[in-house]
Amino acid sequence: ATGEFLVLLNNDTEVISEDWIEGMMEQAQRPSIGVVGVKLMYENQTIQHAGVVMGLGGAAGHVLVGEHRHGPGYFNYVNLTNNYSAVTAACIMIRKPLYDKMNGFDEEFSVEYNDVDFCLRVREAGFNNIYVPHVELFHYESISRGHPHATSESYERHVREIGKLKDRWTNYIDHDPCYIPNLTLGAHDFSLRI
Repeated sequence: ATGEFLVLLNNDTEVISEDWIEGMMEQAQRPSIGVVGVKLMYENQTIQHAGVVMGLGGAAGHVLVGEHRHGPGYFNYVNLTNNYSAVTAACIMIRKPLYDKMNGFDEEFSVEYNDVDFCLRVREAGFNNIYVPHVELFHYESISRGHPHATSESYERHVREIGKLKDRWTNYIDHDPCYIPNLTLGAHDFSLRI
């Protein structure tokens, strides 16, 4: 790629926002911003991704899964631009020099968590990763790669890659700086930890 900005886009997505490039560029051009992620939805117009919280579900999980695309979700988070430690790379934008500085994605994460690892490295380099809700795509999740539990080989890879993530990013899994510690890590809805 020769451009100043990179867009990484899965082959199992469908862009539905006409101004999606501009919507991501609004944030990506800011010097403090690292990775820009977007609102991803299932076909039934519920949330598949609106940011990633470390520790959610044991390692890293998407927030507000199943909420309607217009929310509101927790304090209207479905519709608000927010910083997260990570966003999913099914659709992201980043400045090319920063991508190069980070040496791209770590190939040790061949299928899963490569985006989370990348975002955390960007964050450690001093940049904020951000979710922009006004850029919307459908994400037909795992159509290309298959479910991680579909075969014994894919399940073993899943276990290896989740283990690498936990080994490398224990500090974030134990305490995500973009998530309130009084909220649960056992549900995607920002409910109270009780």
